[in-house]
Amino acid sequence: MIELDYHTNLTVISSNLQPSVYLTKKPDLIQGIPDGVLALISPVILYWSYCTFFHIIDVYHLAEKYRIHPSEEELAKNKASLKDVIYDVVLQHIIQTIVGYGVYCLDPTPTTGFELKEMWELKQKLHFLPNEVIYLIYMYGIPLLRIIIAFAIIDTWQYTLHRYMHMNRWMYNRFHSRHHRLQVPYAYGALYNDPVEGFLLDTCGTGLSAIIMGLTARESLFLYSFSTMKTIDDHCGYRFPYDPFQMIFPNNSVYHDIHHQSWGFKHNFSQPFFTWWDTALGTKYKFVNEYKDLQDKVTLERYKKFLNDRTIKKNK
Repeated sequence: MIELDYHTNLTVISSNLQPSVYLTKKPDLIQGIPDGVLALISPVILYWSYCTFFHIIDVYHLAEKYRIHPSEEELAKNKASLKDVIYDVVLQHIIQTIVGYGVYCLDPTPTTGFELKEMWELKQKLHFLPNEVIYLIYMYGIPLLRIIIAFAIIDTWQYTLHRYMHMNRWMYNRFHSRHHRLQVPYAYGALYNDPVEGFLLDTCGTGLSAIIMGLTARESLFLYSFSTMKTIDDHCGYRFPYDPFQMIFPNNSVYHDIHHQSWGFKHNFSQPFFTWWDTALGTKYKFVNEYKDLQDKVTLERYKKFLNDRTIKKNK
């Protein structure tokens, strides 16, 4: 992005002379693949890779100790086959890629060469801060803040539409009921939606947040990829103790699992990051912590039974 080395950049930032701007095309993160195209490809690759990771855990029973619902409950309660789920997810990926590529074609070519001037201008406003701090604010602080605000926009967009789809009977029956065919969520089903719902909630939600915040192609790449993995994690069906998604965000797999239950589907509409809209508007399930504690005890009992059954099977 910036041709000069780090220490030279710091010197230029504090100079009395405004740095010159020489715009050039910004190099791609991966040579031969434009960053804007990578932002469309990456979420799809990550979706199938991360889902397959959880599928392997499911099939080979590698983490029964942390499973929210047993596999037999998943088979008994879910009304959609894996084939149906995969078909809808593939369709949603096709739609979001076509729409995203159309927007990408309208975007200007990413350029570089203006960064030192903007850091110099920031230094003029915040002259009391060391050059190193100015550099960190510009390079990491401001992009991170834009992404966090984009998270908030996605949450607001999805909460509003998601809740409306539950409150309006026609909207629920026509569109959102498909997602609730999975009463016991699992990873592949994270984007199992009616195509219209998938377009409105996911494609429009993340796309508009990136446009509103003026995210660069690389910031959009992070936003789309992170949001995809977070959504998968919320539907993974496991409560892992050191899962960063579940540790950092209060809106996690157990929180969203409540929403998929017949007794909880009028609560916990917030997704995929925070829970503040549920808290502020009174739709948060009141006994989230109690459910987590109960789930821990039930899962432990199931795990002990799983180990005992496996031992008996081996000794036969």
